[in-house]
Amino acid sequence: MRDYYPELEPNDSGLLEVGDGNSIYWEESGKPDGKPVVFLHGGPGGGSSPRHRRLFDPAVYRIVLFDQRGCGQSLPHASGIDADLSANTTWHLVADMERLRAHLGIDRWQVFGGSWGSTLALAYAEKHPERVTELVLRGIFTVRRKELDWAYGGGSATLFADLWQSFLEPVPKARRDEDLIAVYHELLNDPDPAVHEPAALAWSIWEASLIALRPRPDVVRSFTDERFATAFARIENHYFRHGAWLSEGQLLAEADRLAGIPGVIVQGRYDMLTPAGTAWELSQAWPDAELVMIDDAGHAFDEPGTLDALISATDRFARGTTGKSA
Repeated sequence: MRDYYPELEPNDSGLLEVGDGNSIYWEESGKPDGKPVVFLHGGPGGGSSPRHRRLFDPAVYRIVLFDQRGCGQSLPHASGIDADLSANTTWHLVADMERLRAHLGIDRWQVFGGSWGSTLALAYAEKHPERVTELVLRGIFTVRRKELDWAYGGGSATLFADLWQSFLEPVPKARRDEDLIAVYHELLNDPDPAVHEPAALAWSIWEASLIALRPRPDVVRSFTDERFATAFARIENHYFRHGAWLSEGQLLAEADRLAGIPGVIVQGRYDMLTPAGTAWELSQAWPDAELVMIDDAGHAFDEPGTLDALISATDRFARGTTGKSA
């Protein structure tokens, strides 16, 4: 059973201006002349973490992490009520990745993403397949209407009625049958902290409560920091309200653009945020990928079976093995 690689510090880091008044935080760790890999965090709006460096063998990989627009250490931060998200879209983030790749002098890199990170990884790889050596994806999310309805339209509430009631708490009772993503947009962007702060916490706690197979109070607590929760909820809501600027089903429909790119799809069978059906559909549309279904896991990347499968994948690609496992 593979576990995290040891803790390590960045070799270099900085802020890269990407236009529209935005600068993204980036860092490199591991082997400076090693095999390049870029890690794409979830959310959108979740930010990167030192733990994410530890998914890759630092003796082999040149490990690149960055915080997407508006979150983590990138500037400006979306927790500010005057934060402008108009230039924060899927395609801005894809362009940011290309700027960062060029800035670091990387020709091609492995792309690793989970949850929203899998969405961004697919969007990037389908637009720039020539820049991708391999894909390692987890908790597949393609921002289709049925996926959003599952998480924010009451689908998963059939299993988590008590938690769903807490999610509804900031919403006026007369509006609880409306499109909740649209209602939350109003709440999260209300200038009154007495309105947007409870909404941000409710949104963030709802998602955090569904991440793991079993209750993880530590995970839920990590989502309750006011600054984090406000940026996280605003950015997610902004993306989901616009369908991530993707046509319905686009990422699956254009999966043929991934032909020739080897990949591993790791999916928890009991994932309550991004249910396993989407991972299965992607595996059928992308024959070069191996689907690894973890029978005793939910959505979290650090559950033992999921973590083992992810590090096994990065280790396999580090050895130069690019096809499906025998």
